Amino acid sequence: MPKAVRFHEIGGPEVLKIEEIAVRQPQKGEIAIDVVAVGLNRAESMFFHGHYIEQPKLPSGLGYEAVGKITAVGQDVDPSLIGRRVGTIPGFSMNDYPVFAEKAIVPAHEIAELPPTLSDVDCAAVWMQYTTAYGALVELGKVRPGDFVLITAASSSVGLAAIQITKAQGAVAIATTRTSSKKQQLLDLGADYVIATEEEDLPACVTEITKGKLARIVFDPVGGDYVNLLAQATAFEGTIFLYGMLSGKPTSYPMSGIGKGVALTFYLLTQTKTPERLERMKRYIYDRLADGTFKPKVDRVFRFEEVVEAYTHLESNQQVGKIVITLG
Repeated sequence: MPKAVRFHEIGGPEVLKIEEIAVRQPQKGEIAIDVVAVGLNRAESMFFHGHYIEQPKLPSGLGYEAVGKITAVGQDVDPSLIGRRVGTIPGFSMNDYPVFAEKAIVPAHEIAELPPTLSDVDCAAVWMQYTTAYGALVELGKVRPGDFVLITAASSSVGLAAIQITKAQGAVAIATTRTSSKKQQLLDLGADYVIATEEEDLPACVTEITKGKLARIVFDPVGGDYVNLLAQATAFEGTIFLYGMLSGKPTSYPMSGIGKGVALTFYLLTQTKTPERLERMKRYIYDRLADGTFKPKVDRVFRFEEVVEAYTHLESNQQVGKIVITLG
């Protein structure tokens, strides 16, 4: 029988096990995939820790982002899809459709094809990061030439995608990282400016970089009290997009934003899943991957049996870019 990553209790990476599972046939609106690579995400770590917006139904599977070939389709799905290499677009339920397995079932509308020029490993570093950044920066934030965009936790895969999208939109990417150890890497990966927040005064640096204009868009996965500092660096009627709650603390409207009419909004990837937005997003990302404008950055590749080590590395915060696991 095929193998999958599962967990029977809440905890850290040590609770993850590789087990044999029975795989059902795809039903109406579903497809079956033979998985060759999986991209790791913070959402999965939060899921097995019990801190995610969706609680796991134990024993639970895991995984949002897989790459593989379609082997079968359910009712009402185009049979010509069989044999195509696709990636899954995160945003579905990991309880219903875990993809960290040798064989996975997913909804047909949650997949997208990938340029043939990209390797399987690179393809596993595409959809979570670029769709998350696209939805906030392009679809909702409408980043345009000349804008200043402040990107926190910029060494994450989503942060790096946000840098690339900001640059593609003709805007200025101001990246943040906690210490200067990753500063040069972020500059090499496209950031126009990098601020080490534990060593530098964030609002003062943004004020100097923008010559007092501040950032029209802030893209942040941390939340908590940190938004008060971010609001100080946000322009008049600018927007702070929260796409995560890594601080683990409640996030209140920042008092420092009141006098400037700063908007604080929580952004979910599912907001891109309306049919019109989804197709527009797929085309935007695919075209820029195909022409080389977007280049996924893979930090490290692990083998399937190294799942515990891989998520331990993810939680260490030492990576720059995506962590990928290969199967087979």
